[in-house]
Amino acid sequence: MTEYTAGQTLRLLVVSAREGARDELGQALSAWRREHRLYWVSQPDLAPARAQELVPHAIVVDDDMAGGQVVALIRDLVARAPGAAILALVEAGEVDRARQAVLAGARGFLTKPLQPDEFLATLQQALAARAAGLREPEPVGKPAGWGVVFCAPKGGTGRTTLAINTAVSLHQATRRRVVLVDADYSAPALDVALNVHSQRDITDLLPRLARLDEELIRGVLAHHASGIDVLLAPPPADLSSPISLPQVQHLTVLLKRIFPWVIVDLGLPLDEMAFAFLDVADRIVMTVLPEMVGLRNTRLMLDQLHDRGYGQDKIWLVLNRASIKAGVSVADIEERLKMKVTYRVPDDQPLATYSINRGVPLVMSHRGSAVARAVRGLAKMLAEAHPAPEPEHDVAAAKRRGLFGKRREARA
Repeated sequence: MTEYTAGQTLRLLVVSAREGARDELGQALSAWRREHRLYWVSQPDLAPARAQELVPHAIVVDDDMAGGQVVALIRDLVARAPGAAILALVEAGEVDRARQAVLAGARGFLTKPLQPDEFLATLQQALAARAAGLREPEPVGKPAGWGVVFCAPKGGTGRTTLAINTAVSLHQATRRRVVLVDADYSAPALDVALNVHSQRDITDLLPRLARLDEELIRGVLAHHASGIDVLLAPPPADLSSPISLPQVQHLTVLLKRIFPWVIVDLGLPLDEMAFAFLDVADRIVMTVLPEMVGLRNTRLMLDQLHDRGYGQDKIWLVLNRASIKAGVSVADIEERLKMKVTYRVPDDQPLATYSINRGVPLVMSHRGSAVARAVRGLAKMLAEAHPAPEPEHDVAAAKRRGLFGKRREARA
């Protein structure tokens, strides 16, 4: 159910090609006086999938597109997100367009320039009206891609090593495209750890978010010899301003539309940008070491995630260097964290260091090692938990193979 009740964190999705619309709504929401999260998508064809993934309480659709397209989009959003209260944002005087939007399923409309008081009043009315007539929605499908975020409560847990090798193992096991995103903007490491050299990084995409397509994104990605693609982070000194939450959300949704697997190596701190990555994750993999300081920090991080609404079933706790001598036992770890350890990776710090220094993933250079076997097991767990649908071109090929097979049988 997507019914909004007092005390919940309001999820509002904005569909507009104008960043200004997002900013105006964000400023108006500052007077909401309740917890809320604002999400933004600039391309109408991405909005239905984003709504399915996010399950927002409300959606604001800007009429900055052709009128017919707005009406068709609202109808699609009503079908895909039946629990959301949809509002149309139209130019003042466009009575006919507002009427068409309401007939298509919008719960109301707002006029430009946006008036904060009018917006909040209309939003509250739409949420109340939606709650009064809300029915249990039918289950909806997931977008094609799966997002997995690797995070850790402190540095030195092996988070980056596990993210890299899991990404490579997923590609090897599933034969699906994988993109690995460096989201450690204070200490990026994927370029060194993978020995990839590129002058392009995520900042090359941000100015073009409203008109991104697969070709533009692929032009910025670095391709690795393992077969995975990598979206690098800029050097910290080159990041003139923080990457915003809506920018992260929009880009991640695009990546999940293109790639069956989006693996994110998320750094610290857990700020709004970090939570933007976590919001679109289907699975959060938290790496922890069997040591007391790390466990204390892990408990604090888990509390943060739970406070933000991430369920415990979404989080996998991966114990790295599990076989280290004199480490805290698994039973004690689970008791202190009040959470089961999902997976264990044995200790081989010399191999991990050697792999990073060479810039070659250990699942490629030392396939028979205990660590490589364990990482492949983790990748297998992910693939089984989140089966990626067969790509369209593979489906077509399978159909052709079936058709040709029937023809061969007929000839025989």
